[in-house]
Amino acid sequence: CSAIDACKTSNGGCSAKAECRRTTPGNRVCICNAGYTGDGIVCIEINPCLENNGGCDRNAECTQTGPNEAVCNCLKGYSGDGKRCTYISLCSQNNGGCSEFAICNDTQSTERTCTCKPNYIGDGFNCRGNIFQELLRNSNTSRFRYHLEALSIRDIAGPGPFTLFVPATDILKSDPRVKDWVDKGVMAQVLRHHMVGCANLLYSDLTTINNITSLHGDPIRISYSQNSVVLNNNAEIILSDAVGTNGVIHVINQILVP
Repeated sequence: CSAIDACKTSNGGCSAKAECRRTTPGNRVCICNAGYTGDGIVCIEINPCLENNGGCDRNAECTQTGPNEAVCNCLKGYSGDGKRCTYISLCSQNNGGCSEFAICNDTQSTERTCTCKPNYIGDGFNCRGNIFQELLRNSNTSRFRYHLEALSIRDIAGPGPFTLFVPATDILKSDPRVKDWVDKGVMAQVLRHHMVGCANLLYSDLTTINNITSLHGDPIRISYSQNSVVLNNNAEIILSDAVGTNGVIHVINQILVP
């Protein structure tokens, strides 16, 4: 007589995911393979993510990759190896994409708010100061600011409101009259003839009026035709409505002469 091997046929009736072990003749035990659990007859794959998030950080996602195997990946807004995840401040890099004149505040792991600093206006992504400051931020208007600084003219740094008509930088640099005005000491009058006090006149406002008075005291004639606003019959507004906290800037293609 020979001993009956209970595991010889059909894995002894054990699960395909189990090992059949002979014990005594005609008997066996079924033991689930590593990564599986059960009575050996039925073996179920162990999902480690179901308990304690698979050992992953609370701010990580556990993904099963095999029997009792998983990987940990930090959630969006966090960095690390998945076992340990650290919050990434959206505001820590490049001010969170907010304006340099804005305050960035983290609100949630994937969100932040941008708020313009005091004395600035805007949506947080584009913040503007007073028009005296804004002149420096645009190459079309920076030369006008240079002349104001040279003559210590700071009228438009006040509370306003002001409307400012700025000859483009290339015009101020190329017009030979500018040097003559500077030499004769009349450049301040010319500059103030481009400023209007007590008024925040947007482009749409200028299309409906005929005259305004500059800080120099002389009138500026306004005409509107062929979808263009023209001042004193020769200076056309080419860029408009650069709004600051105390007024608005319009760029023109000629110098206004009092």
